[in-house]
Amino acid sequence: MATTQAKAAAPKKSQGFQGVQAAIWIIVFCFIAAVLFYMYVLGNPANFKEGDTANEPTNMLGTIYKGGIVVPVIITLLFTALSLSVERALALRTAFGKGKLPKFVANIKQALKEGDFAKAQKLCDDQRGTVANVVGASLKAYKEMEATPGMKKAQKVAKIQQAHEEATQLEMPTLQMNMPILGTIVTLGTLTALFGTVVGMIRSFAALAATGGGDSAALSVGISEALVNTASGILTSWVAVVAYNYFTNKIDKLTYALDEVGYSIAQTYEANHTEEA
Repeated sequence: MATTQAKAAAPKKSQGFQGVQAAIWIIVFCFIAAVLFYMYVLGNPANFKEGDTANEPTNMLGTIYKGGIVVPVIITLLFTALSLSVERALALRTAFGKGKLPKFVANIKQALKEGDFAKAQKLCDDQRGTVANVVGASLKAYKEMEATPGMKKAQKVAKIQQAHEEATQLEMPTLQMNMPILGTIVTLGTLTALFGTVVGMIRSFAALAATGGGDSAALSVGISEALVNTASGILTSWVAVVAYNYFTNKIDKLTYALDEVGYSIAQTYEANHTEEA
């Protein structure tokens, strides 16, 4: 019986981009791209005096290159954050459906108020996306409860709510996919920046110890490495935290819409049906 209910509550599969499940390949690709960017763009001989990376940089690209081995790690995190931001934007665009979500919710509630379930189903078919799938599963449960004799009204309302919750749970993994990675990059960006800063300062003090404080060039290299890593890591964390909070807010809006429509469907059944004798 439980299996039958789960199948009844299962929403239609959303059409369109659903997200990248194997995010490890995104990270691997971003790492390769970061190393190539570090070696051939930042490390281009044109960015340094006399075309030698051992000399002082002549522009910002060369300065970033001087940040050392931590730079490719930070660039990997930055590229990953940007890639996952695009991935989440496309996936959530599919989840929200074709039309504007607030208008869809308002139209569904109006159709329910009028008792026009054929119209409500057509709205779901036209809208598609996560909300439409869940609403469609709830409407299906609504019709099944109307055709099911021998149950109390409260039990039928509970069944409709259960179908709605099961359909929502089936859709939520797609919405939350890869969000933990973005959240992790928020912290990793800052920690990697701190690590790079410490490495740069160690190099600076090592230069001071070796030369007795007279080699300003060696000292400046270490300070430059520290500041480049700090700035790069902060930029990476900034991108990741903005993306994470933006997409979290989008998911919250979609979840609220699901709760609102699910409550409306259950209340509509309760208002339109009397207790069976």
